[in-house]
Amino acid sequence: MTRPFKTLDDMGEIAGKRVLVREDLNVPMADGQVTDDTRLRAAVQTVAELADKGAKVVVLAHFGRPKGQRNPEMSLSLVTRPFSHVLGREVRFIDTDGAAEAIDAMGEGDIALLENTRFDAGEEKNAPGTVAALAALGDFYVNDAFSAAHRAHASTEGLAHRLPAFAGRQMEAELDALDKALGNPEHPVAAVVGGAKVSSKLDVLKHLVDKVDHLIIGGGMANTFLAARGVDVGKSLCEHDLAGTAEEILDAADRANCTVHLPYDVVVAKEFAANPPSLRTVNVHEVAPDEMILDIGPAATEALADVLKTCRTLVWNGPLGAFETPPFDAATISLAKTAAALTKEGQLVSVAGGGDTVAALNQAGVAGDFTFVSTAGGAFLEWMEGKELPGVAALHRTGD
Repeated sequence: MTRPFKTLDDMGEIAGKRVLVREDLNVPMADGQVTDDTRLRAAVQTVAELADKGAKVVVLAHFGRPKGQRNPEMSLSLVTRPFSHVLGREVRFIDTDGAAEAIDAMGEGDIALLENTRFDAGEEKNAPGTVAALAALGDFYVNDAFSAAHRAHASTEGLAHRLPAFAGRQMEAELDALDKALGNPEHPVAAVVGGAKVSSKLDVLKHLVDKVDHLIIGGGMANTFLAARGVDVGKSLCEHDLAGTAEEILDAADRANCTVHLPYDVVVAKEFAANPPSLRTVNVHEVAPDEMILDIGPAATEALADVLKTCRTLVWNGPLGAFETPPFDAATISLAKTAAALTKEGQLVSVAGGGDTVAALNQAGVAGDFTFVSTAGGAFLEWMEGKELPGVAALHRTGD
């Protein structure tokens, strides 16, 4: 497979070389404990492989938003032990002061975690001085943090222009999956786009209508499109001021031969609470003025499952209903299970991303059955918008 970027397979002999590896270790913590180690585990393959090849592995990452100031509560020293535990190897912590000497003292195969890159005010500004100081610490640069690739920062973009640059294994897997999903997908392609507001996904929708054959719109966003079509959505979450924009997207989809799927039966209630007594399933034209739409109905969900059975590729971002509160998770879970089954049968390439989406797929118990699930939030969304991601583009330019 020919890629527009270099991977670890292209690095050659690296024993004894200093390799700067950008990872995303910005993990949630409570009472000094990591509460979700997903990002730590995602870094293991690249870091372990480089160490096994004898490199001096220096991991770069940010932690929180210290805004260029040293803050002990955001020191990566707090993550060193949890990362070491996940890796199953010793990880030393290196402060920015005296970093060059500490790295020189490392042996082949040693692993170190450098202090929070955002303690330097030049990191987020991609300041030349910061880039130069970091570059002086390494011989090679590996970017393994797709989730930070939409930021043009010193450690995510600038370094790729100063050192021989390569994609880590997680970055490689992510870019390969995204290429299969929208870059060079097998058609027909379906996209599920959900979430609360059309305004947050406008660019995504506008980009997708020219890329996919089926656009499935769910969540509160669907209410705005239904309202634009003249449906009375009661007191549902709805951006009535975007009715004109919704119509423009529907018209663009018609021109592009993209079929837009909106629910025709919905689950409604008079109050947003778990299993409310006012719960009922109705045709979209039967929503009462004091009711709100909180999920897609079973008939529409079954019809969407039939659509997926005709497709070869699926990209998914956002839940179909208010999935955090039962029973408004039913449509999301049902369609996710259909997609997972089709993927296991080899009928579908399924790529999903975004925080709510990952949570919903985990809730459905099918995240492991999708072709690829991206933990990236902002970067995944910007990719779905068709935007160039600086961290990825920098790898492309050095991968010729």
